Amino acid sequence: MLSCWRALAGTAFGPGRVVDGPHASAAVFPTSAYFNNAVLVGGPESLAAAVEAVRALYAEAGVTSWALWVPNDVASFGEAADRVAAVPSLVRDETTLVMSLELDGRFERDPRVRPVSGAALARLVLDEDVPPGELGHSDGGDAIVGWALVDDGRVVTSAYTHRHGMDLGIYAVGTPAQWRRRGYAGALMRTVLADAWATGLGTASLQSTPMGEALYRSLGFRAAGRYEEWVSAPDAS
Repeated sequence: MLSCWRALAGTAFGPGRVVDGPHASAAVFPTSAYFNNAVLVGGPESLAAAVEAVRALYAEAGVTSWALWVPNDVASFGEAADRVAAVPSLVRDETTLVMSLELDGRFERDPRVRPVSGAALARLVLDEDVPPGELGHSDGGDAIVGWALVDDGRVVTSAYTHRHGMDLGIYAVGTPAQWRRRGYAGALMRTVLADAWATGLGTASLQSTPMGEALYRSLGFRAAGRYEEWVSAPDAS
């Protein structure tokens, strides 16, 4: 994930940077609010110091809305208690499962799925309706690769990927509400996984919301833990 954030800094989502501190690592993207997230790297005892360091970092960059992710070894969305009960001046938000998959050759590409340009990806991540004729192409060597599934002249699902070592990180898998439950996300995922296997990668990883968990488990992904997200309160400074 940190490798992906560093790679994003050099794309249309930048300028950006990742700052590694003793208590947290933070992605700072002043013009792309979606990516202003930090991860707690110390134990719960370092939480207050992490919050103050991250808050100062974002304030210096002019960022007013950000999130701190607290890792937890609990590998489910169930009723298990959060790793920390409260975070100073932050508000509890969503939880995502950290999931991984050992790749093999069982997945097949769908001809409706294509890699797209960085400019198109920047619009898709913001949920813009991008016409297929404006998707462009990835040159194959990009650190961040956008993907889109086009059906009946419309982009109905998109995502982006980042390769780090032998792992493929998969991010921002999204399908507009009117196109859900038609198998589009599954088709895109199988294509991305087939491509990763064909090009020599060994694993894939992602973070899942509750909505996506069933799909990812059906593809063979298994949960290894979760991130508990805490977001900056509107009146915090």
